[in-house]
Amino acid sequence: MNDDTEVVIGFVGLGVMGGPMCRNIAQKHPGPVIAFDMNPSAFDILEGTQARRADSLLDIATQADIVFLSLPGGVQVEQACLGKNGLTSGERRPAILVDLSTTTVALARDVHHRLNALGVDFADAPVARTREAAQRGELSIMVGAEEALFERIAPLLHYIGSDVTHCGAAGCGQVVKLINNALVFEHTVALAEMMVLGERAGVEPGLLLDALSKGSGDSFVLRNHGRKSMLPREFPAKSFPPEYVLKDLSYVLELAAVEGVAAHVAELAQRYYTASVNSDLGGRYYPAVIEIVDRNIGPVPDNS
Repeated sequence: MNDDTEVVIGFVGLGVMGGPMCRNIAQKHPGPVIAFDMNPSAFDILEGTQARRADSLLDIATQADIVFLSLPGGVQVEQACLGKNGLTSGERRPAILVDLSTTTVALARDVHHRLNALGVDFADAPVARTREAAQRGELSIMVGAEEALFERIAPLLHYIGSDVTHCGAAGCGQVVKLINNALVFEHTVALAEMMVLGERAGVEPGLLLDALSKGSGDSFVLRNHGRKSMLPREFPAKSFPPEYVLKDLSYVLELAAVEGVAAHVAELAQRYYTASVNSDLGGRYYPAVIEIVDRNIGPVPDNS
């Protein structure tokens, strides 16, 4: 499979991030691309590209050499890879499966071992940054895979990412992604508290962000979530909601428990986002947690 003009790429999951990723692959890959999603309207994003629509996962498995997955979580990834009528359930199996989703570390390593037993290589390659970055093909991708497999898939990952980092063996991509997400979620809560505090103490929020951005308090969260969402108080639906935050934080806390780390800051963030879900902010873009602070609701009490 050294000549990529002969390599058939499959893509499963055309959601908020998967759709633009697949579109970039279809526009940049010199060989065939075939895609599958259970939602027929999801294929609209591939209009004008070479991508063909698959009828099922088995349809992809009978044609694709390398399959990328972008799915909501670990349950869906496991089913797509190893379930009944999944990608490895037929006589022909893809040579490589690359999971771009966010899952638990334990699941990534379990799927890796089970697929290897079937003669299928597996890499966990979760992505970071925004939907706009996905549209531009400028995601950050953290890869857990053996060295030879990483070298094989890295050029393909550059179709969708400007930064592709080999983080170690299987599961290590998920480790780095979960830590990345936890830091973003935690910092969003911290910034929310300080924006509300600054405003109540007499400093205009936009001026506060301007001043902080020139000092050591500057950050990606401040420049993006702070300026673009928390300052104008714009929290649209169908973006990354607090429900998704809680999923990722549960994965982080599961890993922390396994490794014997007391992740108190992550636990506090989990309580804040639980309060968001329990309010009218459920389903809305998660920086809306600033409203929880502003309304003096506070984090959900720790009942442990």
